[in-house]
Amino acid sequence: MNVAYKGLHFANCNDVAPILYRLAEKWPILVMMVLATGPRHFNQLRREAEGISQRMLTRTLRTLERDGLVSRTVQDTCPPRVDYALTSLGESFRDPIAALGTWALHHVHDIRRAQLRYDRLQAEA
Repeated sequence: MNVAYKGLHFANCNDVAPILYRLAEKWPILVMMVLATGPRHFNQLRREAEGISQRMLTRTLRTLERDGLVSRTVQDTCPPRVDYALTSLGESFRDPIAALGTWALHHVHDIRRAQLRYDRLQAEA
């Protein structure tokens, strides 16, 4: 595929698609938004990322760590404490996340109206 979009060149979407798919999921974005304000302990993250289960938070953090976006530091305390923070690569994703969040806040009512209109039309069909 050879497509240009606003100065970007997507010669091989197969390389980019898995990354975008992972980052576009609900929990990675939310976890990174929380970490964008500073490092957190696991339980702090769980409280601030409302609705995420312990298992899903663990999976999400492992994926983000594997992708180099989040660092995991074990503190030598009793009991051991684990801190999570954005890496420099993760920090570079702050502006795109902020832009996405700002766009969503500006358009949430438009999207809800469109959904209601669509659902009403589907019910009438």
